[in-house]
Amino acid sequence: MAVVKLFGAWFSTYAYRVIWALKLKGIPYEYIEEDLLNKSPLLLQYNPIHKKVPVFVHDGKPICESTVILQYIDEIWPQNPLLPTDPYDRAVALFWIKFADDKGRLISKLYRADGEEQQAVVKEWLEMLEVMEEHALIGVKKFFGGDKINKVDIAFSFVAHWLGVFEDVLGLEIFEPHKFP
Repeated sequence: MAVVKLFGAWFSTYAYRVIWALKLKGIPYEYIEEDLLNKSPLLLQYNPIHKKVPVFVHDGKPICESTVILQYIDEIWPQNPLLPTDPYDRAVALFWIKFADDKGRLISKLYRADGEEQQAVVKEWLEMLEVMEEHALIGVKKFFGGDKINKVDIAFSFVAHWLGVFEDVLGLEIFEPHKFP
């Protein structure tokens, strides 16, 4: 049986992407929590370029960056595919994954900003939610990615994961339930 390890941090939505993919595919793994203020020698060895999480290690071979890790996982363990098989549907999914990756930076931006800058980030967050609501949830799909959870849902997981936390901790009202049913 292959040895799978995941180096992550409790607050990393990118590490959670990998965790959720592993769980969806039923792949057992060892989770190693990293202190990013005091990075372990193994993390620095496995990711000497960016020195960040997540790092996925399969049979001693490290893979970095969550989207690359998810692609690797999908190729090695093809059960419960994370992307549609239809070329057009897959292309649309990849577009939304890229959109989610581009917008993921809003998390750290929102946490670090205050005053007018924070309100500008909240506005950008709401615009992202509106785009998701208007374009990504077309039709009667159960999930962003279609009838079952896939890589698009995993990519957008940062919204559900952090939205309530930011509202509670930063005292912000970002999500308007009447606007996003």
